[in-house]
Amino acid sequence: SGLSWEPRSRAVEQVRLRCTEGSLEWMYPARALRVVLEPNVASARHTTVCIKPASDFQGASVYVERAGQLRLLLSEADGARPRHVSCFSAHRPRRVALFLQASPQRDISRRTAAFQYELLSNRGAAGPDFKKMALAEAMCRPCDNVELLMAICSSDFVVKGSIRSVSHDSDSRMSQVDVSVQRVYRQKNRIFQQEEGSGEWRGPIRTLLQCKVKKGGGDFLFTGNEHFGEAWLGCAPRFKDFLLVYQAARERGANPCEF
Repeated sequence: SGLSWEPRSRAVEQVRLRCTEGSLEWMYPARALRVVLEPNVASARHTTVCIKPASDFQGASVYVERAGQLRLLLSEADGARPRHVSCFSAHRPRRVALFLQASPQRDISRRTAAFQYELLSNRGAAGPDFKKMALAEAMCRPCDNVELLMAICSSDFVVKGSIRSVSHDSDSRMSQVDVSVQRVYRQKNRIFQQEEGSGEWRGPIRTLLQCKVKKGGGDFLFTGNEHFGEAWLGCAPRFKDFLLVYQAARERGANPCEF
């Protein structure tokens, strides 16, 4: 909180965050805050950093430090767009510095500059743009057998289910698939949950509008990764087709993990 600082001090408060993803909440922003993203991982190869402001982001602007210069990443006005995600490439993968500059205030009413962050490894498959990174995972094409077998080993979520509905948002260029889940094999967080009334397991999965996802019958194996608490679609074969691929690979000893 900015209220905890000495009123006459001109020092910039320093904060070090050691996780590859997390969040920061700066209440009553005052003067400036320097945030160093320094993951405590020896093999860190994170080449892209993404910032998503909270829906009530107020009171500050966010800059990224580049060779002693500050480049505006997120202004206070951007906070009014909760789906707005800003990404940039990290010149130093193991250490990224953000600079939060408090906006001038005439009173001491509560304002909170809060955002989520993720350090991503795009492996050269996508540029420093969140939608392109999502496209690298939701590739708008069926996964080949190798990609599918790797997806069940490394995805943040793996669930068997059917498509209840698909909705499209032309403004955000996103689509959402509402999934009725029969079995959750893995999920990083509780995106897929059991409804209290019906007892049915459900959950939303997001993808890009340009992928032109449509409702289809039958059971699918949905895989993908999470970004900012949302599930993003990766490989999604029909379940019977997946079983054929997996059994054939297992007989050859070519399955990268047991499913």
